[in-house]
Amino acid sequence: MSDKINLADKPATFDDRWSPRTVASFKGHDVMVVKAEGEFTWHSHPDTDDLFLVLKGEIDIQLRDRVVTLKAGEMFVVPKNVEHCPSAREEAHLLLIEPAGTPNTGDPETAASRKEA
Repeated sequence: MSDKINLADKPATFDDRWSPRTVASFKGHDVMVVKAEGEFTWHSHPDTDDLFLVLKGEIDIQLRDRVVTLKAGEMFVVPKNVEHCPSAREEAHLLLIEPAGTPNTGDPETAASRKEA
């Protein structure tokens, strides 16, 4: 990385929902921003935890036994192998950190292609 990154500005560079954009790499992990709106898909990650940090707005992370609601400045880590379904009633911006190349749906066949912001 050669310069600072303004996470608040990055979501303005794309329109897609639920399609993470890599803004940096860190020790084999992708640091990504994503615009969220509506419901994603139920999924799990067999090999890694899933970190959600809300930059703007509010999201719900549905788990099979409860719902975790996050507002700007709050984060939650979904443990590996735990089914979850994130959703946002209105547009929200998130920071995600995952091992490089982790499919956002937990399945390479249905995952969004990884793009840079």
